Amino acid sequence: MKNTILIVGDDSYNLMLLSNLLKSEYEVRTALSGAAGLEAAEKFLPDLILLDILIKESDGFQVFQALKDSNLTAHIPIVLLTGLDNRNDEIKGLELGAVDYINKPFDDIIVKLRVHQQIRNINQIRTIAHLSMYDQLTEIPNRRNFDDRMNAEWGRAIRENLSIGLLIVDIDHFKLYNDKYGHQQGDKTLKAVAQGINNALTRSSDFSARWGGEEFTVLLPNTDAAGGVMVAERIREAVAALEIPCANGDISRVTVSIGVTIHTPTRDCSIDEFISDADKALYQSKSSGRNKVYYYKQ
Repeated sequence: MKNTILIVGDDSYNLMLLSNLLKSEYEVRTALSGAAGLEAAEKFLPDLILLDILIKESDGFQVFQALKDSNLTAHIPIVLLTGLDNRNDEIKGLELGAVDYINKPFDDIIVKLRVHQQIRNINQIRTIAHLSMYDQLTEIPNRRNFDDRMNAEWGRAIRENLSIGLLIVDIDHFKLYNDKYGHQQGDKTLKAVAQGINNALTRSSDFSARWGGEEFTVLLPNTDAAGGVMVAERIREAVAALEIPCANGDISRVTVSIGVTIHTPTRDCSIDEFISDADKALYQSKSSGRNKVYYYKQ
C-alpha cells in the first residue's frame, strides 16, 4: 500500500506540478486553502504533509501550528514549501517542528529525494514501533501493548460508566509439553494458540495479547459477566479443537485454563486489583482440574 501525502497551498499550478511529480510513488491529495488542508489532514491522516507557508487567506505558520495543536494530526511530519529566500522563516519553521524545507521554484530531483527521505524515516519509525509493541514469536500484541490498551480502555470505562472484562489464558501443563515435544514444537504451539484465541474473538474492540511465557490476556470492553464467560468458553473450545502437527508426523493437542473477571471501574478502583481478580480466577480454574473457565465475582 502506498504512503499518503497531502499537499496544502493556494497555487493550483504548484499543487498540480507536485502532484504529478509524486503520484507514481505515493497516494497524493491536495488542498487549495489552509482551512481545506486542516480538514483533509484530520479526515485522511496522511503520512506526510507538504505545506506552503505563503497562503493568501491565512499565514502558513498559523496552519502549521493548528496542525500541531490537533491531537489527530500533531504526529504527522510537515515539510514546508517556500519561495522566500529568508533565513528567519526557515529558522521559524524548524523551531516550530518542520522536518524539512523545499524551495520554489521546485527542482524535481530535490523534491523527490527530500520526500523519499521523509517517507523512509516514517516507515522505519513505524517498523520499530511495531516491533516494540508486538510479540515476535506469536505476532500478536505484547505486554507493553496490552498495558497501553488497558490504560486507555480503563479510562474510557470510568468516563462512560461501562463494564470491562479481562481474561487470563494459560496453556495447561506447557512445561511437560515442551519436555515431550521440544521447544521448537512449543513455539509452534504458542503461535497456534495465539491464533486460536484471535479467531475466537468476534468484535473489533476485543483485544488479545501475549502476557508472557504460556499466558495470554484478552481485554473485553463493554462486556458483562455472561458475555465474558461466553467468550472464554469459546476460546477454551477453540484451543482444545486445535490439531498441531509435529515434525514426526504426530498430531499434538493442548488445553487452556481461563480466569475471567468483570469490573465497572470507578476512580477508586485500580487496574492492579482488576488483574489480580483475573489471576485469582485463573488459579481456581487450574486448581479445579484445568481445561476450565472460572469467573471471579468482585
